[in-house]
Amino acid sequence: MGFYDFTAKDGLGQDVPMSDYKGKVLLVVNTATGCGFTPQYEGLEALYEKYHDKGFEILDFPCNQFANQAPGTDEEIQHFCKARYNVTFKTFKKIKVNGPDADPIYKWLKDQKKGKLNSNIKWNFTKFLIDREGNVVARYAPTETPEKIDAKVAALL
Repeated sequence: MGFYDFTAKDGLGQDVPMSDYKGKVLLVVNTATGCGFTPQYEGLEALYEKYHDKGFEILDFPCNQFANQAPGTDEEIQHFCKARYNVTFKTFKKIKVNGPDADPIYKWLKDQKKGKLNSNIKWNFTKFLIDREGNVVARYAPTETPEKIDAKVAALL
């Protein structure tokens, strides 16, 4: 099974096949609205605006598994992201990224690129970079800012 075989629900509960993103460079991020890394939304949006016209997409998956830092409904999370950070990239339904109830996309991503110690996501704003063929080419820790990933995104485009 590959990335394009999955489907996820967007923030409105509509199914979005990942095959819609074939041929694009993707950054998949688990996010939270009340985290110390939440200001990365600003950098993510800047990266998105810079490269979107060249075939770059950011897929935002809110997750409340880390210290309950993504409270609220999907609608509230989307409103926060748009109002506070002017986010225009796709925000999906809140998911789990670890444990038995982890979203299948995240189970697959973690199998493709393990972390330093194991495959579990350690915190909010872990990022996976996917090339135009659907291969996970890099996994970035939450401390890796969007600005630090810019050159790698540009190279893939």
